[in-house]
Amino acid sequence: VQLQASGGGLVQAGGSLRLSCTASGRTFRSYATGWFRQAPGKEREFVAAIGWTGESTYYADSVKGRFTISRDNAKTAVYLQMNSLKPEDTAVYYCAAHYMGLRVGRRLDEYDYWGQGTQVTVSS
Repeated sequence: VQLQASGGGLVQAGGSLRLSCTASGRTFRSYATGWFRQAPGKEREFVAAIGWTGESTYYADSVKGRFTISRDNAKTAVYLQMNSLKPEDTAVYYCAAHYMGLRVGRRLDEYDYWGQGTQVTVSS
């Protein structure tokens, strides 16, 4: 599965962005998909994840209530709607996927496929 993340950019605090993750080379069917982010000097961290059917979603506490993950399997795309952005949300955002077994992964090591990342910068 080859993943392509897009939609990043520069936005003022309080603004919104929508990130997209598209898959090529294989359908998203049966794959859970997650978003992670990495700020300068920090480790990559979990942001949100969604199961194959879209019924199961998980969020980091830091983004709960502000970010929404969704998927369109017909278009082989997963989205991350980010509202009420804060300067601390500034990071490179990566989408990732793993074949969905019994759970939707929330750790980096559970994911097998990674996109190249898209920069999100939130100015104060």
